[in-house]
Amino acid sequence: MPDFLSFINEILWGSVMIYLLFAAGIWFTFRCGFIQFRAFRQLHNNLKNSLSPLPGGLTSFQALCTSLAARVGSGNLAGVALAISAGGPGAIFWMWMTALIGMATSFAECSLAQLYKEADKQGQFRGGPAWYMARGLGMRWMGVLFSLFLLIAYGLIFNTVQAHSVSHALRFAFDCPEIVTGSVMALFTLGVIITGIKGVARLMQWMVPVMALLWVGASLLVCAWHADQLPAVFTLIVKSAFGWHEAAAGALGYTLSQALTAGFQRGMFSNEAGLGSTPNAAAAAASWPPHPASQGIVQMIGVFVDTIIICTASAMIVLLAGPVDLPANTTGVQLMQQALVNLTGDWGADFAAFIIVLFAFSSIVMNYIYAENNLIFLHADAHKSRWLLRGGAVLMVLLGSLLSLPMVWQLADIIMALMAITNLTAILLLSPVVTLIARDYLRQRKLGVRPVFDVARYPEIEAQLAPGAWDDLPRQ
Repeated sequence: MPDFLSFINEILWGSVMIYLLFAAGIWFTFRCGFIQFRAFRQLHNNLKNSLSPLPGGLTSFQALCTSLAARVGSGNLAGVALAISAGGPGAIFWMWMTALIGMATSFAECSLAQLYKEADKQGQFRGGPAWYMARGLGMRWMGVLFSLFLLIAYGLIFNTVQAHSVSHALRFAFDCPEIVTGSVMALFTLGVIITGIKGVARLMQWMVPVMALLWVGASLLVCAWHADQLPAVFTLIVKSAFGWHEAAAGALGYTLSQALTAGFQRGMFSNEAGLGSTPNAAAAAASWPPHPASQGIVQMIGVFVDTIIICTASAMIVLLAGPVDLPANTTGVQLMQQALVNLTGDWGADFAAFIIVLFAFSSIVMNYIYAENNLIFLHADAHKSRWLLRGGAVLMVLLGSLLSLPMVWQLADIIMALMAITNLTAILLLSPVVTLIARDYLRQRKLGVRPVFDVARYPEIEAQLAPGAWDDLPRQ
């Protein structure tokens, strides 16, 4: 079975996903007028003017924090360490590339999610890939297929990955039994997820900035202590990305293919651009200014924060520490812990364990919220099914903590690829709508007016939208 999963992974990521992700990112970069660079400076205003809750949805800041809560998980620590182990330092360069081009892909999918959102019976906005597949493409069957992939991935598999990282981190740092870690984490998870998306959003808008600043701050201190080594580290990253370092050194190294594959896999697992997960949070926001592109811009900045800032912080710790002497079966998070110990002393393992608990817990909670959102797409009145999903999510947290699951990362990669293929197909088919949204937003910004999405200007799109989703906006 492991060999079969490895074969499927090699096909999906070696022959399909890398080219599809790269092509989609480049396509939307050009189609949207390089919006990830042109609109970057507008993020501050979009967030500053959207800190107070609006009827029907979360604020843009809450939506950003909830999406970051899902993005910023064990992949930012364990995943980075595994990427360097599998692809060498050059994998970090390709992680950066996934972020820069992935920002355009994230803009596309999150703008579409905001455009095709609809209010549920409680008045809360909901949406995501399943909704724009059903409304924008008229292909509900595709939305059902995507929702099933997401339920398996986010409701079950990804939670085991996060819990596994936490249990190993606490065992390494404090010799804490896995059963204790799993039980406590499962109880806390259940206590938070029953509060619903608004309760989770209120928690994450405080928790996410604090945990991100703690980790990035620690990395900056480490970099300051070893500032003389930084030029060599960045040179190594670039040379290794293209295989130049190995040719020059004549020593054991990694090929371009290994660096590229490891960087794209772990980069996408971390920032989730194109995966179709983040749009579930983007749709829940009542964007300000009232335009689908404004939420797309906010969410694409999440890709930058996750990969360019947080993953780079982790990479610096691993690379500055140099080779880490640990057993061959060591997990990624333990590699990160030992690297921090080598740089700072014994307290480094405890600090890394604390950070991974925060990262993983926030990710597990948001994984459930995404899964619940798609369960509602499949069945709007799924009250009993929600409790089954909650039970399944909590059980997988417990199992992930207790069991050694060597196939978990492989299963996560396969499901992630299937989700991405479905989602990228949909947003590429809807690329004319994405282009229209981007041009409409940039046109109004160029005129110096507050962007407002006037659905009356686009009757073909208006016919696809949920009743009332955009009807009450002020006209210019």
